[in-house]
Amino acid sequence: MGIINFEIVELIAKIGEVGKWNLELNRVSWNGKPAKYDLRAWSSDHDKCGKGVTMTEEEARALKYVLEGIV
Repeated sequence: MGIINFEIVELIAKIGEVGKWNLELNRVSWNGKPAKYDLRAWSSDHDKCGKGVTMTEEEARALKYVLEGIV
């Protein structure tokens, strides 16, 4: 497995925390590609991250629509 480079372009919201990990919604550029919406757990210094979901703007809008209907 190769090295994965990332840049958090925009911190949108900290949604919660579990121990030393923060669940965050960010816009992240992975391996120099255009930034996408990204929901995952991050260490407080953003050096490590857990598994998560990366979405295009269209996918994020679809998720927002679904969440508005159930929350």
